[in-house]
Amino acid sequence: MTHHTIYLDNAATTPVAPEVVQEMLPYFETDWGNPSSLYELGQRAHSALTDARERIAAHLGARAQDIYFTSCGTESNNWAIKETMFAYREKGRHFITSATEHHATAHSALWLEKRGYEVTYLEVDSDGLVDPEVFRRALRPDTTLASIIYGNNEIGTIQPIRELAAIAHEAGVLFHTDAVQVVGHLPVAIEELGVDFLSASGHKFNAPKGVGLLYIRRGIKTKSFLDGGAQERKRRAGTENVPYIMGMARALDLSIQHLDERREHAVELRDHLIARVLAEVPYSRLNGHPALRLPGNANISFEFGEGESLLLMLEQKGVLASSGSACASGSLDPSHVLLAIGLPHEIAHGSLRMTLGHETSREDIDYTVEAIKEVVARLRTMSPLYEDFLAGRKAVSAVKS
Repeated sequence: MTHHTIYLDNAATTPVAPEVVQEMLPYFETDWGNPSSLYELGQRAHSALTDARERIAAHLGARAQDIYFTSCGTESNNWAIKETMFAYREKGRHFITSATEHHATAHSALWLEKRGYEVTYLEVDSDGLVDPEVFRRALRPDTTLASIIYGNNEIGTIQPIRELAAIAHEAGVLFHTDAVQVVGHLPVAIEELGVDFLSASGHKFNAPKGVGLLYIRRGIKTKSFLDGGAQERKRRAGTENVPYIMGMARALDLSIQHLDERREHAVELRDHLIARVLAEVPYSRLNGHPALRLPGNANISFEFGEGESLLLMLEQKGVLASSGSACASGSLDPSHVLLAIGLPHEIAHGSLRMTLGHETSREDIDYTVEAIKEVVARLRTMSPLYEDFLAGRKAVSAVKS
């Protein structure tokens, strides 16, 4: 019997909530004006934008004037990093980030290097954590900005952002965090967190793809990322995507309203999934911090397995997961995040990322575990490395006996 589809790739994207669609419809059908227009149709759209900004800011513990709407988290990261480094280039041309960032940050760092900036990539421990003291020692008089991901999109590790931001500020360095995987899933109080920039993306918490935000602390000297009109207080040109922004505001309303129950649900099922897989599938290991991790993230490596085959065979059984970041799904290289935490290439290639949503049930998890057991066992029967490994173990056992 074919099981219904089980979606375990919520870190890649989430389904748009029905309430979000309903919130968006008026801005397609009746209040569709340009929010920069002075007549009533435009002003209704402008009023909606103001309302959305205030709601989102309240949920995130920030001032509404410090929230800027973007197209996605990738744009937000690029804006915060590239334009800040350029705006403060007279202070210094040194940028700090970690070895486990999302590609939006990692590739922005490469972009800086190609233009004469110097980048320090902080190593992480085997759980993916940045050591605050290692970060402190990396700071220099010419360091302008540091950017550390809040919750890792692949292995789920949550960084000590408040502590890192405080250390940066002691040295007069600005601090950005990519909070794309955190906003909507964990409490976020930006002003208390102490960061200067924070990125988020709507489609990670049941809003549509194509809308995000960047928090920029008041007083920061960062130029506009896009040239053109005077939208977003002259900092982000281009007509605002009013329907999607309203959808993001509604999605965040819902996420915050149900935050505790959804988090508890995700953590319970995540821990059940991890415990069963590690206990029932030999030669498997959890990647990322066992406790300081995103509520719905389980990243597990299987020795003598290959990630792409694992994904395709699970899909045949109705289970949709990933082997890492959706932004790198076309790459045959092992995850840079898994390599950074010390996994050898052959084990990093056999990794599975499962990210749960509030729709995921315990039955879904139990079915998934059984599917994983069957698929991994089948893949290992086709692996000459596994045969050699078992033969070696038998030989050692025979010698010992």
